[in-house]
Amino acid sequence: MNATQPHSAILLIHCPDRQGIVASVTEFIYKNKGNITYLEQHVDSQKRIFFMRIEWELGEFMIPTDKIGEYFQTLIGKRFEMQWKLYFPEDIPRMAIFVSKLPHCLFDIIARCQAGEIKVVLPLIISNHPDLQAVAEKFKIDFHLFPINKSNKHHQEQQELSLLKEYQVDFIVLARYMQILSAEFVTHYPNKIINIHHSFLPAFPGARPYHSAYERGVKVVGATSHYVTADLDAGPIIEQDVVRVSHTDSVQDLIRKGRDLEKVVLARAIWHHIQRKILVFDNRTIIFS
Repeated sequence: MNATQPHSAILLIHCPDRQGIVASVTEFIYKNKGNITYLEQHVDSQKRIFFMRIEWELGEFMIPTDKIGEYFQTLIGKRFEMQWKLYFPEDIPRMAIFVSKLPHCLFDIIARCQAGEIKVVLPLIISNHPDLQAVAEKFKIDFHLFPINKSNKHHQEQQELSLLKEYQVDFIVLARYMQILSAEFVTHYPNKIINIHHSFLPAFPGARPYHSAYERGVKVVGATSHYVTADLDAGPIIEQDVVRVSHTDSVQDLIRKGRDLEKVVLARAIWHHIQRKILVFDNRTIIFS
């Protein structure tokens, strides 16, 4: 928590659907003199699960900030068997970026951070190659190199985890990090590691997917951003998009358009995450507007 008093609070909620949930949550805020500024809900009609994101002002709120969660669980959460998380927008998350050799996503994220579009603290860049160290130094971001192979992977990941803890990192962005994280590593950051990749898989696997796609005459190039799980590239999807291509586009045109799209899709995913707009349930995401 920051030293300054938070101006607002956000609750992300999911629970079995039943009558009275919205009324009970809003009444809890109203009776304690909170002013609701945002409310969105969704019901999964097949699984009968209720989802909600609600935000309210704390200017006159009667419950002390450090007691809100306790009061909410006692009065509302327990009764409705809720899973919930409480956030304060004034708490700026600390983000680490993992990279390999490709710079396009890294440059884009740094630019958005410096422009204030992505409001995070970026204290650390980790890589398995030295190629982008100069970029980190240019922007005065600490850079740490961890070359990884089959024999040292476990040791290197343990070193990385220690470093992330030292820097108090809240979440990780894989900005075209060409190394598979172990299942053990991922357990330390559940739904807090964001990946980006092209959407040619599984049709065009391998090291030259754009060349394979070009030879098949693809008509769209896509990008997918998702949370990382132990199952490779099978985590909850946060954001996707496509751009049309044609027979007039060369392989280099496809690569250029694909990388442009990767930057935009990854930036959207990061923005959704830091705005507390994402609720993960059963390997799917609810993305609130």
